[in-house]
Amino acid sequence: MPKPKVLVTRKFFDEAIDLIKTVADVEIYPSEEDPIPREVLLDKVQDIDGLLPMLTDRVDQTLLDRGKRLKVVSNYAVGYNNIDVNEATKHGVMVTNTPDVLTDTTADCAFMLLMAISRRLVEVDKFVREGKWVKAWGPKMLLGSDITGKTLGIIGLGRIGKAVVPRAKGFNMKILYHNRNPDPEAEKLGVEYRSMDEILAESDYISLHVPLNDNTKHLIGKPELKKMKKTAYLINTSRGPVVDENALTKALKENRIAGAGLDVLYEEPTNPKNPLLKLDNVIVAPHIGSATIETRLAMAMKAATNLTAALKGEQPPDLLNPEVLW
Repeated sequence: MPKPKVLVTRKFFDEAIDLIKTVADVEIYPSEEDPIPREVLLDKVQDIDGLLPMLTDRVDQTLLDRGKRLKVVSNYAVGYNNIDVNEATKHGVMVTNTPDVLTDTTADCAFMLLMAISRRLVEVDKFVREGKWVKAWGPKMLLGSDITGKTLGIIGLGRIGKAVVPRAKGFNMKILYHNRNPDPEAEKLGVEYRSMDEILAESDYISLHVPLNDNTKHLIGKPELKKMKKTAYLINTSRGPVVDENALTKALKENRIAGAGLDVLYEEPTNPKNPLLKLDNVIVAPHIGSATIETRLAMAMKAATNLTAALKGEQPPDLLNPEVLW
């Protein structure tokens, strides 16, 4: 009996490929950085049983209609807004993701951005490299902002939001949070609930940790930015469209807020002419929240485990649509 066929849409970790090969024949799109072209993906999906896509690969009705043999889509990401899960369920296709393994790494990234933008790290590095440090040190040269003792507002107290808490406590920060509903674990964590308006008004730093959906798109826009302190910083490691990028660019240009640290943007990769990239009071990273060797490998093994379980007729550990099995 022939093995099922699997497509992995980017060069991948050998350890994960070896696991998948125990149950399936594997084809890997031979690029480490460039996404698989849409037309290539639509062509190849017609002849596979399992798909392991990146978050840049769109899995929608068009693709699912063509994937007549498709049994499982094992997303290499914790977020899955690139996949139409409802449509996959209608087609009888299991969808999985990679939760838990990137929590601490992404929390590290959020706090890295917070520290870097508050002390103008990229700006001061550029200052030295461009030969601008030609005069002696001065008392008002390249002043940043303190972190210790300041107030951090966490919007979205999920796994990653909660992981930010001990990092902030190390700097003796007062920590506020906002969810749609108060979290029963909040008191144990030592964080205080606030309404959205209160958290915007009181926080010196705001860190976003919400999923992208219809309720969170442009969660931070012009009205919200106007409610923030002029000395406050915005940190986003969630998804780009959670923030209205045009409104943020305008607020940063006009110094309505002090700065922003962004690991995600509205379009990824972003256009090099994006006006955000011309501003000194913003740090932009290319979606590297989970980019450590240990975490990316753990994600790969989790995606491979989900995929192989589905192809063996088992329920994958991280199944997003269990109703597909009913």
